[in-house]
Amino acid sequence: MLALEPGATDIGPVAQTVAAGRVVVLSGAGISTESGIPDYRGETGSLRTHTPMTYGDFTASEAARRRYWARSHLGWRTIARAAPNDGHRAVAALQARGHLRGIITQNVDGLHQAAGARDVIELHGNLDRVICLGCGTTSAREVLDRRLRAANQAFTAEATRINPDGDVELPEDVVRTFTVVPCTVCGGVLKPDVVFFGENVPRSRVERCYRLIEDANAVLVLGSSLTVMSGFRFVRHAAKAGTPVLIVNQGLTRGDPYATYRVDLPLGRALTALTELLEEASGPSHA
Repeated sequence: MLALEPGATDIGPVAQTVAAGRVVVLSGAGISTESGIPDYRGETGSLRTHTPMTYGDFTASEAARRRYWARSHLGWRTIARAAPNDGHRAVAALQARGHLRGIITQNVDGLHQAAGARDVIELHGNLDRVICLGCGTTSAREVLDRRLRAANQAFTAEATRINPDGDVELPEDVVRTFTVVPCTVCGGVLKPDVVFFGENVPRSRVERCYRLIEDANAVLVLGSSLTVMSGFRFVRHAAKAGTPVLIVNQGLTRGDPYATYRVDLPLGRALTALTELLEEASGPSHA
């Protein structure tokens, strides 16, 4: 058992564990900050100045839905343009080399898949999809974007600060000019296919994650403060079963008491070093 060293910068012990294989990655917003998508809870996290949309507000209020879609209409374009960074590419490389049992992400940006990762469990969904709360039909966000552009040709607001949930800050007088469009199938309310604050992750998705954790040799947490129970429960579950938990994150996390080892480094730098150590130890990949 490795000793927990808060603030450690040596990635070597993580490499030793990952080299044994069957590792489950649990990633959070911190892995995407180097792609220009901010964190909620870091030193410059948007929760300090921004209150995310809640499921209750979205479903109960037409005005709240208009505010969300006006802001998200601008913010999604920024997220859609974001490119994977060294951290995402390193995770995809670890998977390609056979070190990973699976990848669970709390992010909704799709950057793990854009970097080449496969079979990623998107715990909180993906902003690239839209779902109708009336009939359950899902569709591509690009289709909705075209419809919203057509319905709001005079809408000329520009994005300034982007938030992790894909929206931006807009004055209320600008929001009031925005037109929301309904589901083309049933006329119902459209919502991004993501889990809002106050909304539960689908049970089948949670159970799939638990199965991965139970079949893992170790859990590697990347860029998550683990403040939200939706991700923290898997760390707690792994630790209770005696499965090593390794954390790479800048700053303290809620999971530190359960961690076997924690590294305090930027994700791109740390994961690039991790993949290089593994390559040196095993030689060229034959995957």
